[in-house]
Amino acid sequence: MRTESTKNIINFESVKPINPIAPYLGGKRLLAKTIVPIIEKIPHSIYAEPFMGMGGVFFRRTQKPKCEAINDINSEIINMFRMVEKFPNYLADMLKFKICSRAEFKAMLATPPSLLTELERAVRYLYIQKNAFGGKTYSQVFGVALERTRFDSERIIPQIHMLHKRLAGVYIECLPYQDFITRYDRVDTLFYLDPPYWGSESFYGKDFFSRADFAELAKLLKSIKGRFILSINDVPEIRRIFKSFYIKEVQTTYTSGTQSGKKAAELLVSNVDLSLL
Repeated sequence: MRTESTKNIINFESVKPINPIAPYLGGKRLLAKTIVPIIEKIPHSIYAEPFMGMGGVFFRRTQKPKCEAINDINSEIINMFRMVEKFPNYLADMLKFKICSRAEFKAMLATPPSLLTELERAVRYLYIQKNAFGGKTYSQVFGVALERTRFDSERIIPQIHMLHKRLAGVYIECLPYQDFITRYDRVDTLFYLDPPYWGSESFYGKDFFSRADFAELAKLLKSIKGRFILSINDVPEIRRIFKSFYIKEVQTTYTSGTQSGKKAAELLVSNVDLSLL
């Protein structure tokens, strides 16, 4: 494990942090305040996320290195990011006249993505994810937020253009996490990993990540040349599987929809001694 000093000077470019474009189960809105400062203290020239989701940490960073890469095995997420990067104006035009409607939400859910174009798939994904209660990615139901509608084209169109600007120059992959980590591993790479939490593996889609993947991931991370930070829920099984790494306990709050939740302990696992930062 790495214990060397992190005082090396790395040339980062300042970027404006932005919020993810849609809610997402397990998003890092609160924990990002702890994770982002740690990431920005670790020298790296390549920043890579194997489990991107909606980018709860990626988009809240304030510094970026010369190379960034994002990845998710969910092709609907990656297609959405690709359309934001390649065709933001077309995507904005297609969302311009959408309204916040339970009937429209149900119609979108009932439409197989395979019948749609890439732009239509991106519209479908964004509309469903913006309106789904609690940012759920499975068994989705229409959510009602009384303080403001969950979907508002006046807000989402500027978000698309901010996201487009931030994704400029970012590599966007749709690979199994093992292949992505192997492809982008260098001595100057920093991986931030946000896999499904223990006990929630099935919430993100069938066959995306299984209980057995935790041990496989730990084995892979032992062999990498670069550095990594992994955030995960604090359960005995995780502490056992990742016991050969540095483990730091942090506090966060779990929320559901607009409701405040309970405080919980989470773990930051790393091959860097985070206590030295």
